[in-house]
Amino acid sequence: MTQSISIFDTTLRDGTQGEGISLTAEDKLKIALKLDALGIHYIEGGNPGSNSKDIEFFKRARELNLNAKITAFGSTRRKNSSCEQDGNLRNLIESGAKAATLVGKTWDFHVHTALQTTLEENLAMIGESIAFLKRHGLEAIFDSEHFFDGYKANPEYALAALTRAREAGADWIVLCDTNGGTLPSEISEIVSSVTTQVKAPIGIHTHNDCELAVANTLAAVAAGARQIQGTINGYGERCGNANLCSIIPTLQLKLGYPVVSDEQLRSLTSVARYVGEIANVMLPVNQPYVGTAAFAHKGGIHVSAILKDSKTYEHIAPELVGNKQRVLVSELAGQSNILSKAQDMGLDVTTDSAKAKGVIERIKQLEHEGYQFEGADASLELLLREAYTDIVDVFSVESFKILVEKSKAGGTQTEAIVKLNVGGQQVYTAAEGNGPVNALDNALRKALSQYFPGIREIHLSDYKVRVLDEKETTAAKVRVLIESTDFKDSWSTVGVSSNVIEASWEALIDSIRYALLGMAQSDFAPEAPREALGLINH
Repeated sequence: MTQSISIFDTTLRDGTQGEGISLTAEDKLKIALKLDALGIHYIEGGNPGSNSKDIEFFKRARELNLNAKITAFGSTRRKNSSCEQDGNLRNLIESGAKAATLVGKTWDFHVHTALQTTLEENLAMIGESIAFLKRHGLEAIFDSEHFFDGYKANPEYALAALTRAREAGADWIVLCDTNGGTLPSEISEIVSSVTTQVKAPIGIHTHNDCELAVANTLAAVAAGARQIQGTINGYGERCGNANLCSIIPTLQLKLGYPVVSDEQLRSLTSVARYVGEIANVMLPVNQPYVGTAAFAHKGGIHVSAILKDSKTYEHIAPELVGNKQRVLVSELAGQSNILSKAQDMGLDVTTDSAKAKGVIERIKQLEHEGYQFEGADASLELLLREAYTDIVDVFSVESFKILVEKSKAGGTQTEAIVKLNVGGQQVYTAAEGNGPVNALDNALRKALSQYFPGIREIHLSDYKVRVLDEKETTAAKVRVLIESTDFKDSWSTVGVSSNVIEASWEALIDSIRYALLGMAQSDFAPEAPREALGLINH
């Protein structure tokens, strides 16, 4: 029977050392609940006593009633001191955490250079600190900092540090590749050697400075490590930590280790994206398993094959990790891409391949002009529906105007005026905003919400501008991508023009048109024009 693996998440501690990541105590509590639901075994919350956020987190974490063990982080006692007098160790005891991670030096170079103490004193610091935790009833995890560098420089001393921690009662001995410079072959060899010489459960903690953190973690598991330390999305200092969103499914689906339940594994993608939202860090679209492009297909040959059997170009079923298959449509698309996309929308497209060819040519022409539909699914759907159905445009734009006033006092006011025709009725309205795009968005929704109240629930969640030809400087074409949400779903639209306002307006109009397609009759006001009640004629 395959041995189980313990997953130790340090997103809330090591992950927050990544550049640009800062979590409040409330953020940490929200993430801890998600990690617990995912089935994480240990959640390292931070260093109690180091700052007010971590103090608050450990205080409030006691009320969460998690299955995971909340773990506090600290270091061995100070040199030439006692554990009883060490404030850092007392904070660990008083945190209320069930387990504590102690980091200690195992590289003689660090002992002499960073700690500036003797090798024997460092061993005493390790042993006495671990014993102190055990006397107070905590599970003790020893993180052997710079272990692999230390082992390569002085294996006898590195092993002596592990032995001292184990003799003092350490429940886990975790080998750390702190600088992230060790290769998988070295990890395998050293972990194998340690497991034969140190009779203790072994863990692994790797960093990604050589893009090898996941590979090194898997090599350590193959060599006998049974605790995995890492972070969600690989967040962490410098180049980051081992990415648990890659490690967990690889262990479970590829290597057969029972890490979490199947149901918990299906929540992996949503957890990864949730943590990304809280941390305010966009996930790379190509992030394995959980990225939006992890199971996306663009080439026509690929799409033709996956329509027959998804295993032709997918190493696992995306649903196993809570992701989904996506077919991208671009100038590289073939007829299979169009058919697949249209069928996903419930359109009957199998009987007229000429239309599919026409759509492909239209997409190629638009992308030549600067449009991109890979990240604008809503604009693409509108384009396909226009080709395969009769869409009734419930409103048309007659004109819009933007007024920007800069006062002597330094303030700037922006007002947008829009004139629409809604079901034969002319609507003229104005709205202010904190910029021209925001003002246009406010004016457009203000004009339409009297007919379609559901539009009040829609807001922009992201706005991106890309200059398409930098050589043209201020006269260059720009592509605007807008993401909208109604708190249940989100969708993206695109606009292109040499005028950024016009490009933004085009994307805004597509966003509203797409929203109206999905609205139920109950979202329409009683006084809505009769034509507005039938958005699509099939």
